[in-house]
Amino acid sequence: MDTLPALLKGLTIGFSIAAPVGPIGLLCIRRTLADGPAHGFVSGLGAASADAVYGAIAGFGVVLVTDALLGAQVALKLVGGLMLLWLGWSTLRARPAERAADARGGGGLAGAYASTFALTLANPATILSFAAVFGGLGVSAGDGSSTGVAALLVAGVFTGSAMWWLGLSASVGAFRRRVTPAAMLWINRASGAVLGVFGIAALASLL
Repeated sequence: MDTLPALLKGLTIGFSIAAPVGPIGLLCIRRTLADGPAHGFVSGLGAASADAVYGAIAGFGVVLVTDALLGAQVALKLVGGLMLLWLGWSTLRARPAERAADARGGGGLAGAYASTFALTLANPATILSFAAVFGGLGVSAGDGSSTGVAALLVAGVFTGSAMWWLGLSASVGAFRRRVTPAAMLWINRASGAVLGVFGIAALASLL
């Protein structure tokens, strides 16, 4: 596979993986409205980084790490479900800020990045998706001749995902000033409830 097609395919994969609105997308939208586009974008970068990590594990054929993570799915789903419940509860109770949030408060940008990175890593089955995609593109795990191609695909996945989060946070941020405190209160309540449902669904999948 040529380098340019590999990079373009990685961009497409990363963009497509990020686009469906799930708990991470909901968090990014809510954080953009509450704290500004920078918080929303950095939250998305946390998810993009985790996707890149799993893509690298699948692409470079790190079998032992893959097996260990897949073997720990129950524990990771438990942690992820509890994190979603906690985020849902804290979002549900959050009061609209009277002024823009200080980037150093409440964990700031670092906390926004770390939380979505951890949530995305709590779904190790993502490795299987990347392994299937890389296999379909002819990248053989552990094949030294494909190392450069795998690296380009992973870089493309991260960049494509980051492009989606940048566009989303910028688009939502454009409407931020039009959101009244009363509307933000209802957005917090709705977002918290939906995040809680995602958390319950994750925990229910363990039964």
